[in-house]
Amino acid sequence: MFPNSILGRPPFTPNHQQHNNFFALSPSLYSHQQLIDAQFSFHNADLSRAVSLQQLTYGNVSPVQTSTSPLFRGRKRLSDEKNLPLDGKRQRFHSPHQEPTVVNHIVPLSDERRYSISPLFHTHYVPDIVRCVPPFREISILEPREITLPEAKDKLSQQILELFEACQQQVSDLKKKELCRTELQREIQLLFPQSRLFLVGSSLNGFGTRSSDGDLCLVVKEEPVNQKTEARHILTLVHKHFCTRLSSYIERPQLIRAKVPIVKFRDKVSCVEFDLNVNNIVGIRNTFLLRTYAYLENRVRPLVLVIKKWASHHDINDASRGTLSSYSLVLMVLHYLQTLPEPILPSIQKIYPESFSPSIQLHLVHQAPCNVPPYLSKNDSNLGDLLLGFLKYYATEFDWNSQMISVREAKAIPRPDGIEWRNKYICVEEPFDGTNTARAVHEKQKFDMIKDQFLKSWHRLKNRKDLNSILPLRAAILKR
Repeated sequence: MFPNSILGRPPFTPNHQQHNNFFALSPSLYSHQQLIDAQFSFHNADLSRAVSLQQLTYGNVSPVQTSTSPLFRGRKRLSDEKNLPLDGKRQRFHSPHQEPTVVNHIVPLSDERRYSISPLFHTHYVPDIVRCVPPFREISILEPREITLPEAKDKLSQQILELFEACQQQVSDLKKKELCRTELQREIQLLFPQSRLFLVGSSLNGFGTRSSDGDLCLVVKEEPVNQKTEARHILTLVHKHFCTRLSSYIERPQLIRAKVPIVKFRDKVSCVEFDLNVNNIVGIRNTFLLRTYAYLENRVRPLVLVIKKWASHHDINDASRGTLSSYSLVLMVLHYLQTLPEPILPSIQKIYPESFSPSIQLHLVHQAPCNVPPYLSKNDSNLGDLLLGFLKYYATEFDWNSQMISVREAKAIPRPDGIEWRNKYICVEEPFDGTNTARAVHEKQKFDMIKDQFLKSWHRLKNRKDLNSILPLRAAILKR
């Protein structure tokens, strides 16, 4: 399937042993029937939404010429091939004289097969590829075991489930993002042949919604990259490439020169907004950690989605404005479920240290969820009670002044004395690198607003037992 975006959910069952050569055929955006015929094997895929703009195709631009490979003929079909039968057209991609494109591999091409960089991108600086990500070995498509949603016997739990089912990211949404990622990797490897592009964040970790943006991480080497110099230079070249060669299907590309620089853009084909960073390796690791938690217990995803919607509605879910990031909110939910008198979640980093070690090479990270079976908790609380408990925990029980939220330890632990933690209003430990994911909350006014929303919402929901009292359902569903 997609090596960096295994769509299975733990535990994985190898029901189908087949290879996916779909993206090795053509850079065009395929019709509905071609998508159905392709070897995706998704269950109940909503293909009516898989292709929103069929008249647009990826890669409909002038090819970059190679300097040494006579076999590379660009990405447009030659005129003498237009009238070949379908089998004849496909034969060119599978002939022994040319290797098919391998989706999402880091491809260390030999010297005679490397693409030259267009004169537009000539520069005196070339990133030092010290330890590039090793080539990914092809694996069979792994079909997930479907997880049944929890029962809802009360009104509040039923409202949470209805919101979840209406707003959760669909397979077709993920497929559109993955198609864009595949095409962009193909293009970026013209600039950096040994690079690899990962889809990360909510799109892949199990907590995405229909309206979730796409997050991409470009890995040029498995070592730290200086974000002020190397990453910014790499993104400058990528941004220029987007503005020129890819202007037919990438619009509004912006280079944001922040502490961690990114390129923001919109894909015209999928109509998805993307953020692309360089070498944010911890983001790749925590994507698969969160994905494991998401499918470990069937109450986790609905609870996280409703809390993210609630936080967004009350304007406390925007790190750029000094409140909580979605990542911090997810960790807060997981921590709460770990600290109940009868826990609903364990610390999987403690139970499976070999699967979630920060030292595991990136081309193996996606395999981690395969080793974790479902967690059977004795806690049978319904979704409504868990939502109430979450609000109460952070409104009245958690000690913000002296405690730090730690999913890695599955408990609240004393704040460290380091400068990153000193005088911080909210401390949420990043499970891999130990940084504070809530460092954006640096104003007391914003911190007080966050605490106040927890307290007010807890009182309202406790008295009315109606989700509309803290989150208007109709508006939330319309936003998706």
